[in-house]
Amino acid sequence: MTAGSGEDDIIARFFRPIATSPAARGLFDDAAILTPPPGCDLVLTKDALVAGVHFFADDPPASVARKALRVNLSDLAAKGARPLGALLALALTRPMDAAWLEAFAAGLGADAALHGCPILGGDTVSTPGPISISITVLGTVPSGQFVPRTGAAPGQAIVVSGTIGDAALGLQWRLDPTRVGFAPLTREAQAHLADRYLHPQPRLALADTLRAHAAAAMDVSDGLVGDITKMLSASGCGGTLYAAQVPLSDAARAAIALEPALLATALSGGDDYEIAATVPSAKLAAFMASAAAAGVPVAVIGETRAEGGLDIVGPGGVPLHLERGSFSHF
Repeated sequence: MTAGSGEDDIIARFFRPIATSPAARGLFDDAAILTPPPGCDLVLTKDALVAGVHFFADDPPASVARKALRVNLSDLAAKGARPLGALLALALTRPMDAAWLEAFAAGLGADAALHGCPILGGDTVSTPGPISISITVLGTVPSGQFVPRTGAAPGQAIVVSGTIGDAALGLQWRLDPTRVGFAPLTREAQAHLADRYLHPQPRLALADTLRAHAAAAMDVSDGLVGDITKMLSASGCGGTLYAAQVPLSDAARAAIALEPALLATALSGGDDYEIAATVPSAKLAAFMASAAAAGVPVAVIGETRAEGGLDIVGPGGVPLHLERGSFSHF
């Protein structure tokens, strides 16, 4: 790469101003230097977003940037970790849209500051399309306190943070706002669902609670039912999930009341970026109290058992069978 190249100009104009951590060295080097805090293990995660798959091409670029960072921060939260910094790989189409990139960088910088996750470096390349974004986030957890997805055991409570299904319903509203479950909703309800799809809320405030009390945890990115099934399978056990206990927002509840089939979408659609965990019964009260003190709503939605698989009990105690439990790229 020669001095004055287009990539150099992009870095200098858009990303050097938001890479304020000394570890980034002003983005003048091809690598950052970082010293983890004493007594901590490093936690690393990476997620990629592709236009037309994970976001709409006409989504606000600042929102795209926030989502790209937050889906990674959600992974850290589920492991009981705190962010340390992030690396960005950005594949842009030609000709470069300077206004799009300026708004993207501004949104990324603001969210990096908000969540204490400085931009440390990365790479920019061109692509025939679509735009692709990959962020690697580094975090820390006190040594030996990483919360795995493999720690579930029979007799534990299955819990989840926040509300489930808003993002999946927001996506369906974007695809068809006239369908029966969405058209009668208030503008506020429609806006709530759309915002949950655009702007995940990483539950970093729950990290301490998970480390202290959870046996297993993972973030819910591909669908509640599918992700809990993955977690229990990785732990060598199974469980029962009670659909009536799954927390829903007022907007999601209204949409499902209008179109009951949307319950399956909410349970399996993905993009929640909430935290699912299992908690031993002896620690459940302390878990709930700690989460409340952290300002994170949590709900008990089931329990684990020795026998594998995940049974879903629908409203009225009737078994609920879904065509699929989660989103899959392949």
